[in-house]
Amino acid sequence: MENALLLFAAATAAMSAYLFWFFLLARKLTGPKVWPIVGSLPSLFLNRRRFHDWVAENLHSTGAAATYQTSTICIPFLARRLGFYTVTCHPKNIEHVLRTRFDNYPKGPTWQTAFHDLLGQGIFNSDGDTWLIQRKTAALEFTTRTLRQAMARWVSRTIKTRLWRILEKASFENTPVDLQDLLLRLTFDNICGLTFGKDPETLSPDLPENPFATAFDSATEATLQRLLYPGFLWRLKKIFGFGAEFRLKKSLNVVENYMSDALETRKETPSDDLLSRFMKKRDVNGDYFPSSVLKRIALNFVLAGRDTSSVAMSWFFWLVMNDKRVEEKIITEITTVLTQTRGKDPRAWVEDPLVFDEADKLTYLKAALAETLRMYPSVPEDFKYVISDDVLPDGTHVPAGSTVTYSIYSVGRMETIWGEDCLEFKPERWLSAEGDRFEPPVDGYKFVAFNAGPRTCLGKDLAYLQMKSVASAVLLKYRLVPVPGHRVEQKMSLTLFMKYGLRVYLQARELVSAPGSASLE
Repeated sequence: MENALLLFAAATAAMSAYLFWFFLLARKLTGPKVWPIVGSLPSLFLNRRRFHDWVAENLHSTGAAATYQTSTICIPFLARRLGFYTVTCHPKNIEHVLRTRFDNYPKGPTWQTAFHDLLGQGIFNSDGDTWLIQRKTAALEFTTRTLRQAMARWVSRTIKTRLWRILEKASFENTPVDLQDLLLRLTFDNICGLTFGKDPETLSPDLPENPFATAFDSATEATLQRLLYPGFLWRLKKIFGFGAEFRLKKSLNVVENYMSDALETRKETPSDDLLSRFMKKRDVNGDYFPSSVLKRIALNFVLAGRDTSSVAMSWFFWLVMNDKRVEEKIITEITTVLTQTRGKDPRAWVEDPLVFDEADKLTYLKAALAETLRMYPSVPEDFKYVISDDVLPDGTHVPAGSTVTYSIYSVGRMETIWGEDCLEFKPERWLSAEGDRFEPPVDGYKFVAFNAGPRTCLGKDLAYLQMKSVASAVLLKYRLVPVPGHRVEQKMSLTLFMKYGLRVYLQARELVSAPGSASLE
């Protein structure tokens, strides 16, 4: 009895101490309301289907001053250090995390542990020397003209032999298509071809199920779920093999077998793909990368090169189909460029997809794509682990062992950063006064859709070229019309998918010979 009373007293004292410090800190916080015991969980739960907008609203409410756009979300027992998450969208804070104190803000153990089974120590799941050697190796490859030409071949072939055929059939039969699904298949085929020279052919007229693609999607989704729960919970599920962890194990077996076959093929017949190139490189110890590491390196590139571009293009098409002014300017620019390179006959414009040199000239289209990514970044939130106690430029203290989240989605929705028209789709904000040059903002940390600092996306230029080629291929031939009643909503995940896809009808576009007068009827 006495032991029970002592245990109860100790537990009460511990809880009292926790609540004392919890509310002492909570009084100093900006952000959603903090409730006893449960913290901000009620607000988080109520807004779970609109999480990114909820975060943006919290950051906006912290004050109109451009120097104060940081809030704290309190999630007891889940987050580290008394349950407080620091969330910011201020460019100076983002620069501090991504560049100034880069070494103090790595991926961290929570992220790396959750993604290790899928991505291993690949470039997107590693820090320090392991990351640096892969980064340097990849940087050399991404600057070569050979890789650019290889990407051009994959994109052009996929558009001409598959995408156009699927769209033509749908247009002729007046049946809707899920454009997001088609784009996911297209970018998946392209990045697989570029990465390990093996085309899974998921974008085919009958839209087949590909075991590798299906398993890869399942493994990615199951892995993301690990970030939503305390570490001990998903580890228990992994030990006992049930739920998402059971699906993850099955999916990883399929992925592993596919990657093993691809690697063996490349060992027998090396090519110009990224896997073949990494097979010739050495790690930090001067040794060739082992097979297990090579497979994870390849998977990292597939993950980065597939979802981000396809999701960005989905939001781009949705914005453009609802803005006839922007659509007309894009068509005018494309037809003007093609008149210069292919002559005045509209039939020559649609014989083949744009080559990358033609796509390079599409300044307004690039501005429209950048504006899309400003409003709907493919990765809306990103997370960093804090190694040592630090103070952000706006004065926010972040303790060691905590997490800093920078909300890329929120950055594009702050009037203090982008002006009073920040919620408007306005490609012109990316152009010079004359409208003939693409001009990103002087403060590079106002736009971090491609990350920034030492971890800036190496495939940024290739991504723009692929998106411009695909966007031109679709818009030059078709006017997109939303399926009546179709709901376009965000899917709450680490990548900003459309929850129900993007279902559209395709109406054949009539092109006329005079540049700048393409029919939009």
